[in-house]
Amino acid sequence: MNEDTPVLDTIAAMTAASLENTNLGDREVMLSRIAALAAVGAPAVSYLVNIGPAADSGVTLDDARGVLTAVAPIIGTARTVTAAANISKALGFLILAVEAEIQAEIEAESD
Repeated sequence: MNEDTPVLDTIAAMTAASLENTNLGDREVMLSRIAALAAVGAPAVSYLVNIGPAADSGVTLDDARGVLTAVAPIIGTARTVTAAANISKALGFLILAVEAEIQAEIEAESD
């Protein structure tokens, strides 16, 4: 474990153990995580951390919307709306990061 990142290292270890011990496929795991994030009222950064793995496993925005629709009666209106807003924020952060990366590549090429 790295002394500088004990929290991230712990989360990574828990995630690895979870993936090793489930019989669900990657897509089902990510759909379950979206549902769990919504249920606990997770902040946008929690969704941001899961966007890459979710997309890599084939989860689409329509799938995320479907998950929120399915769990809405269980988690309630407030958490459902918060989850939708936080997914949107996470996607916005991701778009900004990609735009910055593209801009940096353009600037590097023009030098």
